[in-house]
Amino acid sequence: MPDRASSIASSIALLALAGLAAACNSRPGNADGEMPSRASADGAGGTDAACPPLETRQPEAPDQRPAFRGQTRACGITSDAAFDVVVVAKGLERPWAVEPLPGGDLLVTEKPGRMRVVSAAGRLGQPIRGVPAVDARGQGGLLDVALSPAFESDRTIFWSYSEPRQGGNATSVARGTLSEDRGRLDQVKVIFRALPVYDGDNHYGSRLVFGPDGMLYITLGERSDLAIRPQAQQLDSHMGKIVRIQPDGSVPDDNPFVGQAGARPEIWTLGHRNVQAAAFDPEGRFWEAEHGPKGGDELNLVEKGKNYGWPLQAYGEEYSGQPIPNATTVREGMEQPVYYWDPVIAPSGAQFYTGDAFPEWRDNLFIGSLKDRMLVRLTLDGERVTGEEHLLTDRKQRVRDVRQGPDGALYVVTDEKNGQLWRIAARR
Repeated sequence: MPDRASSIASSIALLALAGLAAACNSRPGNADGEMPSRASADGAGGTDAACPPLETRQPEAPDQRPAFRGQTRACGITSDAAFDVVVVAKGLERPWAVEPLPGGDLLVTEKPGRMRVVSAAGRLGQPIRGVPAVDARGQGGLLDVALSPAFESDRTIFWSYSEPRQGGNATSVARGTLSEDRGRLDQVKVIFRALPVYDGDNHYGSRLVFGPDGMLYITLGERSDLAIRPQAQQLDSHMGKIVRIQPDGSVPDDNPFVGQAGARPEIWTLGHRNVQAAAFDPEGRFWEAEHGPKGGDELNLVEKGKNYGWPLQAYGEEYSGQPIPNATTVREGMEQPVYYWDPVIAPSGAQFYTGDAFPEWRDNLFIGSLKDRMLVRLTLDGERVTGEEHLLTDRKQRVRDVRQGPDGALYVVTDEKNGQLWRIAARR
């Protein structure tokens, strides 16, 4: 019997051939190959008539229909939480991630290759020594940072970055021990290198999330270009995948493709475009939001071994306005997004709120928006989005990351040349 990797490769080839014929006759999302919409009577959003959707702009792909009611254009909701936005610090250059430290200080990465501690009072520490060189062109640079689950005892941190390599670059993840004075990283070791190397500067993914199982989950982009994009569906490539490793970089025995001929054993899921937001919810389920094409940002519930479709299944269209080659909005054997945005928000950073400062927000999902320069709040019922609110729109800054601090406040960094660190605190 063929192994799973071979079977998937054969299926991909057949799908591509079928898609060539479909692409000649229809735009993605037309009747060819698409599941009938359970929400078609309600228009493009699939929402109830008595529930006005928050999004009212013209969709980029108006001929496409959601696969089920509520998959896009959720009800507009309004928060009852009273909060203040405190500017903790300014003068950060393209900050990419914020990670609260025990005691109230914050660890921040800056895309050009700097990592520093910002005190709770807003003082910028000097760049931490020992960070490896990064390739900061385009979307690359020093990207996410995460504390070890045992940080208070082992002082270990993990970070992702676009690593310059022979022939190009790729996403890598390193770990190191933060010195007592927080001035340097010791025992630095690269524990994961995405392959293949590619000479490009887009779609590195790069969120790092520790799961309840103690494993490190790493999100990886498919590097954007048409030439490499199909590797999101190939098990011999890390491109367009979420991978799962142990904190020392070794591969867990229960990863879905361990032992499969031709498959990279670190792979947890496949078929992603560019995942820059990821978080576990209070029930231990893993969610991610990824940059889609124009009109196709997605929120997905991540489950072991599953295929999330890109580039064969997708909502939206190319940035040029042309159909995505060979794509339809529904394909057998591929997972539908729980929710999608058309027009897009450009998601980056995610946090399920579990604190006491805002009881009204408990279990809500917060996602940063780069394109629309805001913080998105989603309410969920099980595996369905029930409402959406847009916060901080008046500040007009690209929200790159959002994290909950030990004080119950939300901390945000903005992707600007003169980037800022904000604390969203309950109004007293």
